[in-house]
Amino acid sequence: MNQFARLAIEAGPLAAFFIANSQAGIMTGTAVFMVAIIIAVAVSWHMERKVPIMPIVGAGFVLLFGGLTLWLQDDLFIKIKPTLVNLLFATVLFVAHLTHRNVLKRLLGTVLNMTDEGWRTLGIRWAWFFLLLAVVNEVVWRNMATDAWVNFKVFGIMPLTLVFSALQAPLILRHQVPDEPAESGPAA
Repeated sequence: MNQFARLAIEAGPLAAFFIANSQAGIMTGTAVFMVAIIIAVAVSWHMERKVPIMPIVGAGFVLLFGGLTLWLQDDLFIKIKPTLVNLLFATVLFVAHLTHRNVLKRLLGTVLNMTDEGWRTLGIRWAWFFLLLAVVNEVVWRNMATDAWVNFKVFGIMPLTLVFSALQAPLILRHQVPDEPAESGPAA
C-alpha cells in the first residue's frame, strides 16, 4: 500500500470525527468515528490482507470508549480514550525496556534495520512521548471546551506525533545497519 493510501486510512476516521463533531456535536462525531474506524480497518485488511497491531488496538479502544460514550451519553469516555491508549503504549514500551525486550523491533523490524541499542533508545523515547501525550490530553480535556479538545485531538496530537517521528531520523540513521548485499550467482 502506498504511503498516501496508508495516511488516508489512518487519518480518515479522525477527519470524519472532526467534521461530524463540528456539524452535529460530540455524540454524532463519536458514532461517525466508530463507523469510520471499522471501515478503515476493513479497507486496510482488504488492501494488505493484514492489519498492523497498532490500528487494531486503536480501533478496539475507539469502539469500547465510543460505545460507552454513546450508551451512557457521557463524552468523558471518548475524551479519556487517548490518555488510556497512550498510557498503554508507554507502559508496554517501559516494561519492554526494563525486561530487555525489543517491542518496536518486533513491530517495525521489517521496515527498519537498526542495532539493538538503536531500538532500545527509540523505544524509550517513544515511551516518554506517549506518556507526555497522555498528560497533555488530560490537561486539555479537563481545561477546555469539548470542541477545543476535538481540535487538539485532530490538529495537535497528529502533528506532534509527526514532528516527534521526524526528530527520530538522526537516531535511526546513526544506528542503521546496512542491508546485506545479495549474493550473486556464478558469473556467466
